[in-house]
Amino acid sequence: MLAQSDGITVLKTVIITDYQLQKFSDANAIISLNDSIKKTNQPALSSLLNYNSTIYIKENGLGMVASPALRGTTAQQTAVIWNGININSQLNGQTDFNLINSNDFSNITVRAGGGSVIYGSSAIGGSIHLNNQIVFKNNTSNLINISLGSFNATTFNINSSISKSNIYNQIIISSNQSTNDYKYIDTDLKNENAKFKNQSLSYNFGYKWRKNTFKLYSQLFESERYFSGTLVTIGKSKYNDFNTRNLIEWERPFDKLLSKTKIAFLTESYKYFEDALENNYSFGKAETVIAKYDLFYKITPKLDLNTIADYSKTNGHGSSISNAARQIFLFSVLMKHNIFEQLSYDVSFRKELTNNYKSPFLFAFGTKYKLNKNYNLKFNFSKNFRIPTFNDLYWQGAGNLNLKPETAQQTEVGQEIFTKNITFTTTGYYYKIDDMINWQPNNSGMWQPVNTKNVISYGIDSRLNIDFKYLNHNFALDLNYAYTKSINQETQLQLIYVPVHKLTHSFSYYYKKINLFYQILSNDLIYTSTDNLYFLKKYTIANTGINFDFGTKNNYKIGLNVLNVFNQNYQIVALRPMPGRNFNININFKL
Repeated sequence: MLAQSDGITVLKTVIITDYQLQKFSDANAIISLNDSIKKTNQPALSSLLNYNSTIYIKENGLGMVASPALRGTTAQQTAVIWNGININSQLNGQTDFNLINSNDFSNITVRAGGGSVIYGSSAIGGSIHLNNQIVFKNNTSNLINISLGSFNATTFNINSSISKSNIYNQIIISSNQSTNDYKYIDTDLKNENAKFKNQSLSYNFGYKWRKNTFKLYSQLFESERYFSGTLVTIGKSKYNDFNTRNLIEWERPFDKLLSKTKIAFLTESYKYFEDALENNYSFGKAETVIAKYDLFYKITPKLDLNTIADYSKTNGHGSSISNAARQIFLFSVLMKHNIFEQLSYDVSFRKELTNNYKSPFLFAFGTKYKLNKNYNLKFNFSKNFRIPTFNDLYWQGAGNLNLKPETAQQTEVGQEIFTKNITFTTTGYYYKIDDMINWQPNNSGMWQPVNTKNVISYGIDSRLNIDFKYLNHNFALDLNYAYTKSINQETQLQLIYVPVHKLTHSFSYYYKKINLFYQILSNDLIYTSTDNLYFLKKYTIANTGINFDFGTKNNYKIGLNVLNVFNQNYQIVALRPMPGRNFNININFKL
């Protein structure tokens, strides 16, 4: 997906709607999570990223709210991009990674480093890209996955597509549910009032007519979760989500030009029941319309120019938010220049216009130098931002209309070393984040959002991948390590829920029809209080599994996974134990 090409005809067979990820990310650290990696993890995006990236996932118990921390930034400073559209909540500014099913997407990519010039608000620490590919070729595919596990867990996914040379249809249905009543290790307690279920329906369509390509991406998601208590409290609340995402795109090439028009309509809504047995609830809802025009111009074989004009309007309301609206106009310019075969750079700018906040001027610069066929050197710096959410601005009795956007200056240097079977990347980074929005009590004791903290975040991300084959034996080793210091400049202390060290590594072995895998996640201690006096101890979790292919064309698979093999007693959030050893069996059909 990220291969280089001098021409725009690279998109003829596989249409990727997130074109900027493909063409303007050379200087960034990129991790693409393929199907083989996805199949060895649980379907929730939180599990996939926790075990296969340097992102720390703060999870309030299994299946509960899961928030990312990438390079020491907050969940609201990590953007989630669905087919090129930012889908972070307009209400609270983040995406719950337990409400994203990884089986609903063709590929999932982590783009570390600032990306606000391209992807807008929240892309400070980095961005997570959820893409659906449209493939124009004569093919019919039907994939069915069924999984049964501990705590009455049931997962179902069907992915069916029919395509020809000029038309593509795909439907994806997913379901995930569990009573989630696991026992807390070394206690007589169990995880009560914690059951969850969610389901999603996706439809992706493509049609080619002469030089025009029309695409439709549509997804509906709903979820019901009962929020569990802690070791010292009893949970009794319930939370319902209902989200829809729709995107229409028209693409038309003109010699050296590529014109893309997008119209998106996104909705999000929730209902919160303080007592799940009662019918009283609070609610919130937001509707967003986005119109975007994207013009790509190949000035010369070595010089690309991309201009983006975007208009979005969001309406929000709820129990604690009166009818509120926000309109944003923006214009971006992206340029990429391959000076010669070994050296390229890109430079980009962005400016927004809105009455809701004072928008900063954003910029980014990156360069990549290919020292030889086995070594690349990268450098980039950028200015990024996060806008105040609807809750920050309009929460009745507490909203603050004088909030400024959070801003961040980011610099990083990285290197790539690669051979036929080995890839090693390491990146050092430095962030200076100003005007972080923090909810705190005012003089009257009422909690209110204000611009307070300034944060310095710096560290190192490293990744090692070894993949080799001997006769019928295939081996793969993947290792990710993150060293992260995220310091509040007022207190000179580490931010809460940001581990200094995180290490994941996985090993896979394939022999004919058999696949074995083993993965380990090690997290350093994390502080749970701003004075760093209270913390959760470090832990190491191991998972393992075996999969067997059968059928004449390897079109039937059955597997057994053992999670938390050593029955480790650990907590990701204070007083919320995670499950001990548990199991699941999965069956895959390819028809």
